[in-house]
Parts: sequence; structure tokens; C-alpha cells
Amino acid sequence: MTAATHSLLADDGARLHVTTYGREDAPVTLLLAHCWTADEQDWHYQVRHLLATYGPDLRRVTWDARGHGRSEVAPERDCTVSRLARDLGHVVDAYAGEAPLVLAGHSIGGMTIMALPEERPDLVGRVAGLVLVATSSGHLDTVTLGLPEMGPFLRARLPRVLATRARLLSRAERRRTPSIERMIVNRFLMGSPLRLRDAGLVVDQLVSCSPATMSGFYRDIMGHERTAGLKAFDDVPTTVMVGSADVLTPPAHARRLASAISGARMLVLPGAGHYLPLERDEAVSAELVAAVERARAAG
Repeated sequence: MTAATHSLLADDGARLHVTTYGREDAPVTLLLAHCWTADEQDWHYQVRHLLATYGPDLRRVTWDARGHGRSEVAPERDCTVSRLARDLGHVVDAYAGEAPLVLAGHSIGGMTIMALPEERPDLVGRVAGLVLVATSSGHLDTVTLGLPEMGPFLRARLPRVLATRARLLSRAERRRTPSIERMIVNRFLMGSPLRLRDAGLVVDQLVSCSPATMSGFYRDIMGHERTAGLKAFDDVPTTVMVGSADVLTPPAHARRLASAISGARMLVLPGAGHYLPLERDEAVSAELVAAVERARAAG
């Protein structure tokens, strides 16, 4: 099946790259929101699996968040979770049809979904399933990266280092010598076993990000706290997934998140790091299929 690509203008004029698969009148629409510093390729294993499973009978929507991938570079002031939630609303309005929604979010993509009750409460009633992957509802300013003494220092320093490299070096130069990006991916973003092709994709995504994307979203997510608002999703079938070796959004954050949504279930994947859609692609795909099947049965 051929994917359809679109250029969507948000309400502030920012141009977003969107990809759709499947018929618009399918019984369920699945939207996949990617990780900070990534792009829609974050979900490429799941898109392939869902295409093989459903063909055109599931509407699937992926997009590059503002400041990422093929979407327009965003000024730092617009690099916020609230702004991403409004963008998600525009994507739903333009490409999701009228069917019930299954929403899946990885990291900041999950935070984007958590902001919907405050930014687009009209959409909450359409949500028939949630899959929240390696994400957090708040307290990210307490994360130690698995290093209790040096972690707080590194947590603030690493995005600044990446932003500085992006200001001083061209993308081509950083691609030739991505030593810093590779170290961050291998040490802090991915667990074991490490698949080189997946690590290479994440390195390339990091290299492709603008300085504003690095620094703006980092500053905003340090203040992200949306646990109380998750009651809006009470009794929506929800799965929270986390890697046991995730040092960015560790299992304690997943437990806090799952406990805030009535009926949510939590899955801990041994040895995995922060990039579950790549590291544990089959497990994530299985949870997406299960969420879609529940939504189809309820519809």
C-alpha cells in the first residue's frame, strides 16, 4: 500500500509533515506520536507490522513534530508540549476521519497525549485506547540518568552540548564525526542487546535536530507535570510500557503514570532502554494491535 504524504499548516502557520496509510473511513484510526529528537521513523517497525496485519482497513497516521524531521524548524519559544498537543489536534482534525482513536506516544509523544485534556478536551471522548511508551507524567527534573552523583549535572549539560554542536557544525560535519551523539545513544538512550542499525537511526535523528529543538523542548519538559489531568482518561484501555534499563523515563515514572489512569496496565521489558519502538519492536507492535482490536470490538 502506498503511503500518502501531506503538508499541514498549524494554526500559527508552522508547516508539519504528515503521513497517512489506509482508508479514511476505516473503523479505527491509530495515531503514532514520536520521541523528542526523533521523527516519524521512530515507528517504522510498527507501521510495517500494521500494514501487514490490517492493510487498508486501519487508518494510520504518523507525523514529524514541529522542529523534527521534515516538519518546519520551530523557534525555541514554540518548542513546548502544549504546542505539540495543539498540533496533534490539528492532525486529528485533518486526517483522522470520524472513527474512534487509538493514540500511541513515545517519550515526548506520550507527554503530548497527556496534554490533550487541557489543550483539546473535545477529543478525549473519541479516545478508545492508549499505548504510552517510555514516557512520564512529570518529575523529569529529578531524573539522574542512572548516575546519582553526576546525573543532574549531565541531564542539563547533554542537551546544551548537542545544541552547541548543532550551532557550530553543519549537519554534514556532524554526520561525518558523530562521536558525541553516538556516545549519548549507546550510553543513555538504548539498552541491550544493541542493534547497530537502530542505534544508527537514532544518531542520525539527533544529528538532524536544530539547536532550538534541543534546548527548547528540554527546558519545557523539565516543567512537565500532567499527572492530575490523566483522570480524563480513566477507564480508557491503557498500556504503559517501559524498559527496565530506561534511565530517561525509568520504571518509577511508568508506575506513577499507570497509577494515575484507572485500569491502566504496566509492562516492564527487561534490558530495554528508552527506545522501545526500535529495541522491542515486536512487543510494541503487539500492544498496538491489541489496542486496535479492543477499539474495533467496542465500536
